[in-house]
Amino acid sequence: MKCGVVGRNGKQIIEGGVEVDAEATLEDLKKAIHSRNRKYYPERQRITLPLPPGQSRPTPVDEAKKLRDQLASDSPQVVFKDLGPQVSYSTLFFFEYLGPLLIYPVLYFFPQVYSYFGLPLRNSIHPVQTFALYAWCFHYAKREFETFCIHRFSHATGLSETQMYVGFAISVVSQISNFYCHIILKNLRSLDGKGGYQIPTGFLFNYVTCANYTTEIWQWIGFNIATQTGAGYLFLAAAGYIMTVWAIQKHKRLKRTFDGQDGRRKYPRRYVIFPPFL
Repeated sequence: MKCGVVGRNGKQIIEGGVEVDAEATLEDLKKAIHSRNRKYYPERQRITLPLPPGQSRPTPVDEAKKLRDQLASDSPQVVFKDLGPQVSYSTLFFFEYLGPLLIYPVLYFFPQVYSYFGLPLRNSIHPVQTFALYAWCFHYAKREFETFCIHRFSHATGLSETQMYVGFAISVVSQISNFYCHIILKNLRSLDGKGGYQIPTGFLFNYVTCANYTTEIWQWIGFNIATQTGAGYLFLAAAGYIMTVWAIQKHKRLKRTFDGQDGRRKYPRRYVIFPPFL
């Protein structure tokens, strides 16, 4: 059976169509398309039926049924969409669990890391910290093992490669911007930490009161675009709520402090934390 393969614009994707067996299924069709164009491996293909008159949403080809039972008998044809490069779920979960698996041991075995964050250097290790390390690492090592040896995913792939790159690009740019915002805030105070309240200016602070929180939220938005994990979204929601509360409090405090009276500067009109909504 020869089956035509066209794009949503009606243009032929595979010139002359593909030849499949009379008993072929969707899986067989995808393999046939892949054999004609090595770029389109099965996981990046979305195959739907041609739109009948009056229908706006395409109907996916049922992978459990034979093609001959779903396609027109006179001129079989399917609509092809390229989903783009795909990232397998096993790869996605591997990197999701790798971070926690590595971070805890680094903090445990290299306590000097704390000094980079202005925290006191740890001089002793409590037994509970050791037991927690074992439990934590065992949990995430088990997760890594399950990802490759136990779990069976209903879909071979999760995120498109483009989505992953876009998400991480947003995250990296936001982290760099967040670092620069902290440099601006640091320069508002003297070396002894004194200086009172001042109006931050420059970079994003010209438009947003708490630009440091804005960039941190966008950092986690980018992270979640790339990873699409429940834990990531939960963290984003919790951190976003807390930082929004802090930002509103700071915005009100700065407006009260710089009210434009008795020679004081008037606080300029700015967004609080998340343009254009707040």
